[in-house]
Amino acid sequence: MKRLLVTGGAGFIGSNFVRHLVGHTDHRILVLDKFTYAGNLASLAGLPAKRVEVVHGDITDAQLVDRLVNEADGIVHFAAESHNDNSLQDPLPFVRTNLLGTYTLLEAARKYDTRFHHISTDEVYGDLDLDDPGRFTETTPYNPSSPYSSTKAGSDLLVRAWVRSFDVPATISNCSNNYGPYQHVEKFIPRQITNILRGIRPKLYGRGNNVRDWIHTDDHSSAVLAILTEGQIGETYMIGADGEHDNRTVVELILELMGLPPDAYDNVPDRAGHDLRYAVNPTKLREELGWRPHYCDFAQGLRATIDWYRTHEDWWAPAKDATEAFYARLGQ
Repeated sequence: MKRLLVTGGAGFIGSNFVRHLVGHTDHRILVLDKFTYAGNLASLAGLPAKRVEVVHGDITDAQLVDRLVNEADGIVHFAAESHNDNSLQDPLPFVRTNLLGTYTLLEAARKYDTRFHHISTDEVYGDLDLDDPGRFTETTPYNPSSPYSSTKAGSDLLVRAWVRSFDVPATISNCSNNYGPYQHVEKFIPRQITNILRGIRPKLYGRGNNVRDWIHTDDHSSAVLAILTEGQIGETYMIGADGEHDNRTVVELILELMGLPPDAYDNVPDRAGHDLRYAVNPTKLREELGWRPHYCDFAQGLRATIDWYRTHEDWWAPAKDATEAFYARLGQ
């Protein structure tokens, strides 16, 4: 595969993957992004124009998608509406992008017999009890609990059906929670970091007992590249870095790393339908493809992330005031 179409390549995880491709392969990259509030051309700044081409467009635009897929040797599909809070306020964009958009891409991949990798989330499996020792695997039944996760579950099932029914050469990965550079300030970790940088106390949903399994976005990128090049067609792979931490621990660690007392945060009302715990088992990915994460120490990855936001205020500041105004209206 010499030319890859990366949908959502100006978003958080997508832009980091594009940067990973530039740094670790000789692929040429065609980025398709709708540039909603979560897509940012600045996230691709400095990349060589001879390697990276950016197209402003919608993955539900069948004519545009057909043309771009015809020019590509492979598709890596990151594009999605992804914020749970937004899906609770207005589910329709999630249905349109995550379901209809994935369908549109699959039909083009089917037409041109194009290698397709679909990026999904561990949230399609619902949540686990806090005292449950188990973790999600590739065979865990789907049990989504929000408009966001239900539309991602639906898109996963579309990919599986197109593999079985039409022999589309596709794979799926379900990843745990990402953190790292270029993440929108509405998300949990960058919101806390940028609040502190602005002199605002961090905000914690409920008591902060909810557990997430964190992975640095650089490690997600290397795992996706391994699946794209070595993964078995029709297979699903869990991507995780054994990074389980409850939200209170994460906030307290951020405060500690930024030189503040660990209790210098405010509790706000819990989010509706807030999943208790996510945890993924990446054994298949590690044993079959030999993948290993670089950031095995969560504090190390978090420190690098704090340093990035500290030195890139020009990137995140334009979205900060509107984000905090939105949360203030929700009392969060």
